[in-house]
Amino acid sequence: MTKRLIATASPHMQLTAWNLAPKWTLLSFYTLLTGILTITGCSDQSLQKLQGYAQGTTYHISYWAEQPVDHKSIKTAVETEFGVIDKLLSNYRTDSTIETFNSAENTDNFTVGPEIVALVKVAQTVHKASSGCYDLTIKPLFDLWGFQNETQAVPPQAAIDKALKQIGMDKLEIAGENQLRKKQADLKIDLSSIAQGYSVERISQILEKQGIKNYLVEIGGELKTNGHKPDRQPWRIAVEKPLPGEQKLHKVIDMPNDMPFAVMTSGTYHHYFDENGVRYSHILDARNGRPITHDLVSVTVIHQNPIVADAWSTTLLCLGQQDGLKAANTENISAFFIQQQGSELIESRSDALNTSKQLTLH
Repeated sequence: MTKRLIATASPHMQLTAWNLAPKWTLLSFYTLLTGILTITGCSDQSLQKLQGYAQGTTYHISYWAEQPVDHKSIKTAVETEFGVIDKLLSNYRTDSTIETFNSAENTDNFTVGPEIVALVKVAQTVHKASSGCYDLTIKPLFDLWGFQNETQAVPPQAAIDKALKQIGMDKLEIAGENQLRKKQADLKIDLSSIAQGYSVERISQILEKQGIKNYLVEIGGELKTNGHKPDRQPWRIAVEKPLPGEQKLHKVIDMPNDMPFAVMTSGTYHHYFDENGVRYSHILDARNGRPITHDLVSVTVIHQNPIVADAWSTTLLCLGQQDGLKAANTENISAFFIQQQGSELIESRSDALNTSKQLTLH
């Protein structure tokens, strides 16, 4: 038996990230951000940068203000918000709200707060549109395949069948604005496939509350932009070529100047393991309990709502090229698909992306 795991998209990213379980980021910022976004100056209208580690990965925030702002208070507010999000959504903290809910093996109403309820509502919509491919209750399967703790191995089919009996979005009920209820006591949910989008949105709101209208917020490669750079040029985003062991530019997205947009990418080529000559991706199909096997290796979704973009990038990758493109067209999602057939990369775009007047890929 031979086994190999590739887990890092950049030397700054860590596999222990609480939000990298069912999803891995494919955007390579170091190819463009260091060169394009560096602008010198000391006034409030010069580009300001914050960066650091959060949620087991890196974050980079670039912004500039049209009016004087308190940069120290912004930094403090950002760091505080990361702590709040971690306490709410982390599957790596036994005291987080979501893990407390998971450990409560009963069918009573459980107060999780409006934030988690709102995320579940988005997930329910995407789950239905994906015919069950996307499912927040997939955590037992993810644990079974070893992607949660880096002990990857192909489980017996009997174990997969047993885990499948434990999952299902139909077993999770919204019991009010602040509460969820399990219809099956051993149900466990993992918000990782949607939480990074939520984190990007929350940090963006921190900036907006400070009167900042021009920013780029990136967490682990997932991002949202608003406005433009101080020289009125658009924020430019690099999409990485989806090949293992490479960090090369594949496409550049020029973001709109007049409205916020999020860019979220899911892919199969940075988090996987090989066993007996077969590659197993961390993207699991909740309908059969196994990793996807099709040739779609990367999906980038561009949407005004980072949470929606996050959920759909995972979903479209799970569905595969044909069904994913059909779903994107039905739901009016701007999506960029990359298939790998041998050494050839084949691109396609959804109708919404093809007809968009705001978005430019080149």
